[in-house]
Amino acid sequence: MARIASARLSAEPSSPEQHDRRRRILRAAARIGAEKSLERVQMHEVAKEAGVAIGTLYRYFPSKVHLFTAVMAAQVDRLREQVHPPAPGSSPEDAVADLLVQASRYLMAQPVLSTSMLHASNTAHVATVADTVHIDNTFREILLRTVGIEDPTVHDVTLVRLLMQCWYGVLQSSLNGRASMADVESDIRLACKLILAPRSNAPQRRA
Repeated sequence: MARIASARLSAEPSSPEQHDRRRRILRAAARIGAEKSLERVQMHEVAKEAGVAIGTLYRYFPSKVHLFTAVMAAQVDRLREQVHPPAPGSSPEDAVADLLVQASRYLMAQPVLSTSMLHASNTAHVATVADTVHIDNTFREILLRTVGIEDPTVHDVTLVRLLMQCWYGVLQSSLNGRASMADVESDIRLACKLILAPRSNAPQRRA
């Protein structure tokens, strides 16, 4: 019977060996999660694939919600490493839209895993799943950097949060088969133009 341990925080690795075990667990979860839905993934199967004891797995990830939220956090970290300055002549809104469209295509190429990651991160409670904060903070940093805001106002942070929530919704609709990739791209580009229009570094319109 599966352990009910989702109400406690994950242990944080401290030594190089512990970090390596945690990375192996995340890679194993991503491989298995690419083929099996969240409901069908078994924790003992992940532990075996990662070459760790089941107790070690539960120490770092007390539940599948913890585990697949961490997998998503790792994906967001990789996205941060791939962020490049906007192309010359490209507007900040278009640069953000290009980034989100690229991320959407990547996630849509692995729909089973992406559905599990989104479900886990959307149901994870911030009090017990620390990776939720990491995802939000890293994604906010990525979008603010892409739009060219170094010293964001409270309003800028709010706009970016709304854009993140909008993107999650559009992506979920596509994963559910309710929107095509063409719809996703169109919706993302429109959302970027509308939501980011009142940002602090937007060009001022002449009276």
